[in-house]
Amino acid sequence: MIRQTSGLLLAMAVLLGSIVLPAPAMAQAACAQTVTVQAGDTLSTIAGRTLGNAAAYDRIVAATNAAAAVDGSFATVESANRLAIGWKLCIPGSAATPASAPASPVVATPTPTTTPAPAADNEGGLIETEPFDGEALTIDYLRAQRYPDQQLVIEQELAPGANYDRYIASYLSEGLRIDGLLTVPQGEPPATGWPVIIFNHGYIPPDVYRTTERYVAYVDGFARNGYIVYRPDYRGHAFSDGEARGAYGYPDYTIDVLNATAALKNYPAADPARIGLWGHSMGGYITLRAMVTDPDIKAGVIWAGVVANYPDLLTRWRRSNNQPPPSLSTARRWRTQLQEQYGTPEENPDFYASISANTYLDDLSGPIQLHHGTADTSVPYEFSTILVDQLEAANQPAELFTYTGDDHNLSQGFSEAMARSVAFFDEHVKNAD
Repeated sequence: MIRQTSGLLLAMAVLLGSIVLPAPAMAQAACAQTVTVQAGDTLSTIAGRTLGNAAAYDRIVAATNAAAAVDGSFATVESANRLAIGWKLCIPGSAATPASAPASPVVATPTPTTTPAPAADNEGGLIETEPFDGEALTIDYLRAQRYPDQQLVIEQELAPGANYDRYIASYLSEGLRIDGLLTVPQGEPPATGWPVIIFNHGYIPPDVYRTTERYVAYVDGFARNGYIVYRPDYRGHAFSDGEARGAYGYPDYTIDVLNATAALKNYPAADPARIGLWGHSMGGYITLRAMVTDPDIKAGVIWAGVVANYPDLLTRWRRSNNQPPPSLSTARRWRTQLQEQYGTPEENPDFYASISANTYLDDLSGPIQLHHGTADTSVPYEFSTILVDQLEAANQPAELFTYTGDDHNLSQGFSEAMARSVAFFDEHVKNAD
């Protein structure tokens, strides 16, 4: 069954969130205007449209719940991730601010728009000029977001693998429905549930990305060894909702993965205490950031990862022809945006430290295994060698396997790298205490 977007499906999808928001007391229900929820709306987009501040969605929650107490035509909002098409919301005026409104982190969920696909070597960078908030790249921002308990929803059953079943399954991330490929081992699960690997894929142009294509042998290698594997389609990819804005200029994809982890913790066949992350290329960047944010992730394996700090991403990311990085005028858009708005790393070292996961390695949730080919022309091999030195300096367990003459996909050493990855996950996830 191919998913088609419809008002009914969207309404079902947005009703799946579970985080309960408090409804602060208000003197009275004072609505400057009312709105009816439409397809694609989230609380943050409505707040941005009506109040001029996407972070002020808690005021809409409080005003709507106060209005619902005296007028049954208004919705009762229990979750930032739970809106249904047709709900009536109360937009407060300036005097309708809650007496003790809770401090809420910014949830930057843009209204989906059509954008051209990035070039294949863009690695998920920004592709157009648009409002840009570098503060949303900070690790503190990721830690301040809500990753609510929720259920993974089976959308479609696929042909089974060698010894595992395959599905398309969805969850919610900032109110967006995100799909992904789910594999579940056949047979009786362990008493606590199967161990889990969240599979973070590298950059693929969003307009050509397909849930069941690419990384087939990679997923199979873990799935046939007794792991639930979930490969989320980041927002804007395949049939996932939202806009594919890129990994390095926005926190979106990392937030999608952290919400995927939250959903897998509640999957009945999964063991919530045994979850690991695997990442390739851009997925390695996401894996490292997730592991300094979520303390429940047991271990991570990264192949050819974009794991450098932001100053090195700006200055040491060589091109496929091994030439130095281009000038700022022709650099990837996220590079330009960062330096135009926050200065260079030399001018603003504290900011660049705050957006680099490498600064927070003391908080890493578990050990990391790195794999990298020396002939990688997409991501510098040095990124992995520098990270392993940083991990050792932080007294964090880590190991690096080097594949001499191998490429970005470890094409020559694939079988060896996969065997090492499985053994690492077996030790630190499957057999974890």
